[in-house]
Amino acid sequence: MLEPSGIIPRAEQRREQVGNVDGIPVNRVFYGNPVGLPEPKTDTIYIVSALTAKAAPNREDLYIVDDSVRDESGRIIGCRALAQI
Repeated sequence: MLEPSGIIPRAEQRREQVGNVDGIPVNRVFYGNPVGLPEPKTDTIYIVSALTAKAAPNREDLYIVDDSVRDESGRIIGCRALAQI
């Protein structure tokens, strides 16, 4: 089992309203640089969201969960692998 670091990096997010559907705003979302991502550290990997990994394509220490395991209700309860983007 991997212990969480308590650090939650994210990709910068900007949204722009481009219209509406029946009064519900429709936004275009733009993702930018990672925010809160620790510097690379020897013998350390970071498991991050796919958006965060995509925001830092040159980082070889970023992994995402892969091959999710779901319970009877369809909720993700684990994974069988890690992946890189």
